[in-house]
Amino acid sequence: MAEALDFYEETFGATIHSKNMNGEELFTADFEIYGQAFIGLNWPGGPAFNDSISLSINVDGQDEVDRLWNAITKEGKENQCGWCYDKWGVSWQVSPIQMRDHLGNPDPEKRAYANEALRRMKKIVIADFVKP
Repeated sequence: MAEALDFYEETFGATIHSKNMNGEELFTADFEIYGQAFIGLNWPGGPAFNDSISLSINVDGQDEVDRLWNAITKEGKENQCGWCYDKWGVSWQVSPIQMRDHLGNPDPEKRAYANEALRRMKKIVIADFVKP
């Protein structure tokens, strides 16, 4: 868990509020990412992460999408529609706030094009929501 906390601190600017040790091993940690509170538990042999718990991050602009996507998938893996997994199996969606303008466009043709484009994407690319 210590490695994951370091990654979250470096990648998301996580704030670590407290760490509780079990002997020399980190047992629990209270931390915050983008204002959301989490408690991490280091329990050997516990259940693996699955898609029933996923974290969505709304970011501003393609540069931030690229930065976070690249950091998360460097040792993790890509999935569809902006979803990806970090090295520890936590599922994240990195979605730019600009995506909402395209997916909610009042023009039905533009909205349909954007929704279809999203289905073809792994990492979200804002420019690909606009019909050429």
